[in-house]
Amino acid sequence: MEIKLTTYPSEPCCNLDISGEEQTQLIAMFKALGNPTRFEIMKFLVTHPTCITGDIVEYLPIAQATVSQHLKVLKQAGWIGGITEGPATKYCLQEDNIAWFREKVGYIF
Repeated sequence: MEIKLTTYPSEPCCNLDISGEEQTQLIAMFKALGNPTRFEIMKFLVTHPTCITGDIVEYLPIAQATVSQHLKVLKQAGWIGGITEGPATKYCLQEDNIAWFREKVGYIF
């Protein structure tokens, strides 16, 4: 069996002009969503805006510490934000970052 090497065209394959920090941000956002638990958290936040960690713990069959770690990754990637109110943090989607993500992905697909 002969293995054929793929050569990449010198012309860009899409209209996405992205590099540096923007590219790093886009990759981080994709990576964060690539985890099934984090994807479930995002789905939950779409229908339960400004919920607290305990709400997500009740929804998912995982420990509070694990939920907190997943929330940290989503926050660092720019998908969510948190507002601390007393001992609790209310989490919500970062609409501006989501719009930016949609725009960049729209150029690719």
